[in-house]
Amino acid sequence: MPDWTYHPLRGIAAALWGTRRSQRAALRTLAAIGSLPGAGGLIARGLGHRHPPPHLAGSVAGVPVRNRLGAVVPPSVAWDALRALPPLGAGLIEVAPVGLADVPVVREAAAGRRVPVVVHAAGPDAAAVVTALAPHVDAVRTEADPSVVHVTSPSVALAAHALNERAKAVLVTPSVLVQAGPGWFARVTEAATPTHPAPSVRDVGWDPRRWPAWWWGLLVGLGMIGAGLGAAAITLGPVLLWYDREFLGMGVDRLHAINHHLVHFLQHDRITMAGTMVAIGVLYAGLAVGGIRRGWPWAREAYLVSGWIGFPTLLYFLGFGFVEPLHTAVALVLFPMFLIGTRRQPERPQWTVRPAGPEHQRRRALVGQLLLVCTGIGLFIGGVVVSAVGLTEVFVPSDLEFLRTEPDALRAANPRLLSFVAHDRAGFGGALMAAATAITLLTAWGWRRGESWVWWSLTLAAIAGFLPAVAVHSIIRYTDFGHLAPVLAGIGLTLTALILARPYLCACPEKVRGPQDLP
Repeated sequence: MPDWTYHPLRGIAAALWGTRRSQRAALRTLAAIGSLPGAGGLIARGLGHRHPPPHLAGSVAGVPVRNRLGAVVPPSVAWDALRALPPLGAGLIEVAPVGLADVPVVREAAAGRRVPVVVHAAGPDAAAVVTALAPHVDAVRTEADPSVVHVTSPSVALAAHALNERAKAVLVTPSVLVQAGPGWFARVTEAATPTHPAPSVRDVGWDPRRWPAWWWGLLVGLGMIGAGLGAAAITLGPVLLWYDREFLGMGVDRLHAINHHLVHFLQHDRITMAGTMVAIGVLYAGLAVGGIRRGWPWAREAYLVSGWIGFPTLLYFLGFGFVEPLHTAVALVLFPMFLIGTRRQPERPQWTVRPAGPEHQRRRALVGQLLLVCTGIGLFIGGVVVSAVGLTEVFVPSDLEFLRTEPDALRAANPRLLSFVAHDRAGFGGALMAAATAITLLTAWGWRRGESWVWWSLTLAAIAGFLPAVAVHSIIRYTDFGHLAPVLAGIGLTLTALILARPYLCACPEKVRGPQDLP
């Protein structure tokens, strides 16, 4: 659930345009994106918003709503609000106060609305406003509604407590969203969601048919960690297994004879791949235990998206005619577990909503969140590039400089050698895309105070992914700066982000019993 309340770009915008203009520009930007076909759902998923629990449904001014949490806005921003706020979690929009001169603006804004619109007519022409707008909005009222609570404070507790009364609706003012950020709707929804204790092993038993989804997700993560460590052990030991030698028609000694840098090059590719596999396993284990087990819907979706990117890339081998028995066996074992772990919706909510904590701590964490999201996106782009290179050119210029040879020379020495190398490279690209997706979505959706598992998952994944890559390049003396620059940049951004976010994510506040205990 990202909450982009503060980051450097906002400060620059405020300095150049003024606070009010920068806020309006942000609202218009979200509105412009949200008005595009399918973009509303993209914003909703990108900001971690999910469908509200059933108990938040009700009615406002006689109008049925799926979510009694909404916003009240003036007519001047109604068009932007109706397109920007529903994807963020607003279940209804009230436009107030509306006079006769505001009728054309409100009528235009209400066209194509995604959530109910209630108008509060005011002034001496209120009756005329009712007549003019009644056919174009869901309800028009002329008096205050005691069942509607207007929240003028960013307090999550106040809004969540009001929502506990099923006859009441909560409408937030734009000034609150400016202070609290767009993630406010999701935070209030989480605080107002009843939670339940996790089932014990005694309740579940040892029958695999009764195992919760997160157990299967954890097994996939542990399987990926084991497979990565096994791949690293093979690479540091024999390098080639029997099926590698059969495909190439030669062993390590012959490869040394062709090019004395070639075995080191293969080791560098495979160690980097092994580290990425371990990183994926760590991320999947974290998402399973910390997220899916506790009922977070976004954790299942992050796991699902990453897996459906990673597993299909195993089919890259079809383009090279080289089928690795062990690689295939691992996929055949883990993929059914992945399907079982993600086919069911998460368990009932079991999370703990915690106080927001010091504001300076939260803002530093938001900068860290932004840096890690950028890192994840950069890693995904890198995975796409590596896959493309592996499936086409096989080598980049720095590779050939390290090998001190040309592709034609390697092809002449062994017609299958390029396909063998390309298969490793493309596979690494696919794994990198899967890891990057998990990093990006975990960071974007899981940023909450006291969720130390998020910090540890990202930290251990970064160590597993970056450390072997840097170590193997150093050991084999493949130290081309241009080749290593993306890795070094990723390390710098990740380290900075984790340092900034640690006090926030790893805070140990006292558990709260209900939304009334929240700030």
